[in-house]
Formats: sequence, C-alpha cells, structure tokens
Amino acid sequence: MNIGITCYPSLGGSGVVATELGKLLAERGHNVHFITSSMPFRLGGFHPNIFYHEVEVNHYDVFKYPPYDLTLANRMAQVAKNEKLDILHVHYAVPHALCAYLAKQMVGDGLKIVTTLHGTDITVLGYDSSLSEMIRFGIEQSDLVTAVSRDLIRETKQLLQVTKEIEPVYNFVDKRRYYPREVSHLKKVFAPNGEKVIMHISNFRPVKRVPDVVEVFRLVRNEMQAKLIFIGEGPDLIHARKQLIDLGLANDVHFLGKQEDVAEVISMADVMLLPSEKESFGLVALEAMACGVPVVASTAGGLPEVVVDGESGFLCEVGDVQGMAERTLQLLQDEKLYREFSTSGIERSCETFCHNKIAAQYEELYLRLLS
Repeated sequence: MNIGITCYPSLGGSGVVATELGKLLAERGHNVHFITSSMPFRLGGFHPNIFYHEVEVNHYDVFKYPPYDLTLANRMAQVAKNEKLDILHVHYAVPHALCAYLAKQMVGDGLKIVTTLHGTDITVLGYDSSLSEMIRFGIEQSDLVTAVSRDLIRETKQLLQVTKEIEPVYNFVDKRRYYPREVSHLKKVFAPNGEKVIMHISNFRPVKRVPDVVEVFRLVRNEMQAKLIFIGEGPDLIHARKQLIDLGLANDVHFLGKQEDVAEVISMADVMLLPSEKESFGLVALEAMACGVPVVASTAGGLPEVVVDGESGFLCEVGDVQGMAERTLQLLQDEKLYREFSTSGIERSCETFCHNKIAAQYEELYLRLLS
C-alpha cells in the first residue's frame, strides 16, 4: 500500500505514535509518505520506503495569518496524486481530518481517510463551541476513525454526539527499544548515594497536575532518601521550580528537559509518577512499564486501560496525593512486591501493546477499508 501520514511532528505522544507507526508499516513493505510541517523528530536515519513531504507555508499580505490549513490540504492532494496514495492516515481531528477531507474533494473518492483521535482534539478542543461542529464534521467525513482508548471513544460520543463508528486501537511500544537498560552509571550521577528515583515525564501543562508530583515527592522524601527527575518542558515547570525551592527540596530534583532516547532515561527510575487530571491513553505509563518501572498514576481517562491496578502499578483518584505517596512508598520499601510489579509491567507491555500486534491491527483496518 501507499500510505500518507500527517501528524504534529514535534514532541508529543501523538507525533511519537504516528512516526513509529509509519516506520513499522515501512518495515512491513508499505510505502509511507509523511506530510508534515517539519521532519518528525522520531523519524531519524534513512529508510528506503519512507518519504518526507514538507508543508511550506507562504506569507501573503492578503492573509492576516499564514494559511497553514489550506496549504496542508493542497500538499496532501499533491502527494496523493503524485504518489498514488491509497490511504491518508491523519492524527488529530483538527485540523488534519478537515484538511484531509478537502484534499479528498480535490483528488477523488479513491483516496481513503483514516483519522486517529489522540485526546486533546476531543478532551480540550471538543469543549470549545467554536470548534466542536468542525471536529464532529471531520470525524463524520472520515472513512474510518480510530481512538487510542475506549474511554476516549466514550467521551467523544458523549460530547460530540457522533454517529460514526470509532475503532479502539491502542498506542504501542516497540519492545526492541523499550526494555530495562543497565544504567548504573547514570544512577551514580543522579542518585549518588543510592537514593530511590521518582520520575515524571510530561508537557508540564495544568492537566498534568505537576504540583501534585511535587507534593507526592515531598511526602515520600519525608520518609526516605529519594530524588525526583523531571523530563520535558512546559509552562508549569517554572512554578514547580518555585514550589520546590519554597519546600527546601530543590537540591533533590533534576530537570533534564526534553529527551529523545527516553528508554534509557526511564530505566533510571524506580517509580513513574503520573497524577494527571486527563489522560486519553498514557503513553509514558506504557513506556515505563516496558522498561520495568512500576507506575503510580491517577484513574483519569485511559490510564486504567494501560495500568492494571495492583499488578503493574497503583491507581488513585485524581488529587489523592496522600494515597499516591503511600503507594509509592509501598513499592519502594517492598522489594518482592516491586519485582512482581516490574515483571507484570514488562509482560503486559509486550503482549497487549506489542508494536507488531498494533501495526497488524492498523493493516487489517486499511485493507478492510480498501476492499
């Protein structure tokens, strides 16, 4: 098949999944064409049947703002014609599904549109009355729609009243990259006295509840020696720094910014802490499990579909920092329990969320659509 993929190419779970899916599809013999505003950051290296088509936005005085959406739709149509695309798989309903619909009107019905909902396009933008009708239209006009969790499907139907069938297709982890690494040399740098390492990875926006991470760490730190590692960047990071300084904990925290090879970094952690208010899937939780790191998270969104409470991690109600701290301490102080959770997480990530299994699921959906 000739498959086009459009996603946000920068850091973020949807871009990571879309890029990794494209690489897997190429491994399986398909021609994959990325149509994005810049090179997807996870693409890397040379792949003989992966192609990149840049969306260049020109600036005209007649437009107050650069017409990205129109330019993207036009580029999609160009690539679809020139490369004879069978499938155009877009990630996020707005604006990508709408642009794909417009491209299909230019190309013809032979081009099939697959839209994957990742969360923010529903859980944030879907509540904006100025966008909700367009989101519904993009979903309804797609030939096939998938979502990364059953909880996201439920919220989409409840919020937007869509009649379109939505297929659940989970995010995945490539077990060739995500596995427990030997990182004793790194632990000596960040936890030189054998302290336990608590880690949080996110875009540091309010929905991630970063103050809760700091508060859980404070409660754990009161009971044992520990270090906190923050991975990522975002608007709430500066507030977290101030909160840690006010609590006298700044010397026990490392800010590592954005990281591309997170498998090695995650392997340093003893517990991954994710107290999110909303989480349509929880890719970080899955990546941590694959690296043998138990997760302490909230019950928000799709997280209960990823983390089995009491087996591969612990789940607490949103905002229950005391409960999260107690569960974290339980894991860090009980070696036998920790090993059981670590093993369970690895097994679950390799079986339920295996990269080959999910790639094959998408293949089957593509073929069903084309037939």
